Amino acid sequence: MSTPRKRSASKRGAPTSSVASAPRLLARVRVPVRWGDLDAFNHVNNAAFLVYAQEARLEWLAGIGGQWFDESAMPVVAAAHVNYRRQLAWPARITVELEATRVGTTSVTIAHRIVAEGDAACVHADGEVVMVWIDPAAGTPVPLPDAIRLACQSGAESAETTSK
Repeated sequence: MSTPRKRSASKRGAPTSSVASAPRLLARVRVPVRWGDLDAFNHVNNAAFLVYAQEARLEWLAGIGGQWFDESAMPVVAAAHVNYRRQLAWPARITVELEATRVGTTSVTIAHRIVAEGDAACVHADGEVVMVWIDPAAGTPVPLPDAIRLACQSGAESAETTSK
């Protein structure tokens, strides 16, 4: 049985991407832990962590300025990954830190860390999502909007934490 060959990124016509030499901080967003996020074991259900990351991404997107979507280019999550590091209970407040780790032609990889508010060393979860901009009518990828590319490459102008 032969091993499938991987495509080389250096092939002609292959999408290009820029990988940040170091991840760029995009935002820190405070998110409350809600009683409804708990499961039968009285800790935050694993699905809620993806919602926390989503809320932080939307807060970041709303604050970047510029046109980041319209009827011909909208973001979708193509992949999501979460590492669960420490249980989280209610009541609690957390901070979601977002970093751009890869900026491609049509997509961006955004890492997230969910930490205890006021204690960044207490990591409850981390992971990443790949967001792809698509033409919703055609369902095909389109180039990243300039506002997204600029926001990811420049990072956050300040380390101020915003509240949700």
